[in-house]
Amino acid sequence: MVDEKHEKLLLIDGFNLLSRCYFATAYGKELHQLQRNSKGLFINGLRAKIQKLLQLVRIHTPTHLAIAWDVKRNETLRKQKYQDYKGTRNELPEPLIQQYETAVSLFNSLGIPQFTVPKYEADDIIGTFVQKWRDEKDGECIIYSNDRDLLQLLCGKTSQLIAAKKGETKYTLTHFQSDYGIEPSQWVDVKALLGDKSDNIPGVAGVGEKAALPLIQQYGNVEGIYHKVDELDEKYKRYFKKLQLGREMAFLSKDLCKIYTDVPDILELDFDQIQIKVDKSKLLDELTELEINVRVG
Repeated sequence: MVDEKHEKLLLIDGFNLLSRCYFATAYGKELHQLQRNSKGLFINGLRAKIQKLLQLVRIHTPTHLAIAWDVKRNETLRKQKYQDYKGTRNELPEPLIQQYETAVSLFNSLGIPQFTVPKYEADDIIGTFVQKWRDEKDGECIIYSNDRDLLQLLCGKTSQLIAAKKGETKYTLTHFQSDYGIEPSQWVDVKALLGDKSDNIPGVAGVGEKAALPLIQQYGNVEGIYHKVDELDEKYKRYFKKLQLGREMAFLSKDLCKIYTDVPDILELDFDQIQIKVDKSKLLDELTELEINVRVG
């Protein structure tokens, strides 16, 4: 039995990792040049994902693990609130979709905990796990994703592993407070002003990075800005009209940017269900079947 203080939860943003692995291994290649096995299944991104997943488990020695997957973008709660949400994104390449399906099947076979919840996104599944772990456990929680929206979930127990060219950064609450001078919960307010091009979240037109963070540092949140909008500090006067015109979009954007931490299916879960219990010989058999050669031990 592991001491609760030594328990550690590793949360993987499934599609964030798989898509990065796919595009990194597909860069500059034609479809026929992508790695496949003898059955014709694409395995270029999946091989890199499994390699990374095993490496993360070796390095960080988690006792608990969960992989969170997105649902289709037109089936989310955010899409219901704002029809243009993620509306500028291209369709996913067919080999990536196939490798997602292969990954889900593989993890099911191995009993690796993975979660897809109708109407919710992977961020929300991760957010609910973080909140539940924070409430119920004493150990550490690590999020693996390059999605900076997840910074709003940081706390004393929770950090985020962010990949970069020079390696990975374990980004902590202390790093965040030092870099931004606000609390993680206020990150959603900064994003509400800035918007998010990748998710097609509008933000407030004309309010960019030079103003968004200082406004939140001074006024606390979007509500605080609009409460004082008629008596803004002189240094923000040039944004007065933009803030007035963008009021509706600011509150909509905040709603879209805020990660749910109350996904029912996850709240009802017992943490015993996501303890790491991978049968190494079965893992080797499955990888051999897929013709994926990675270091398992």
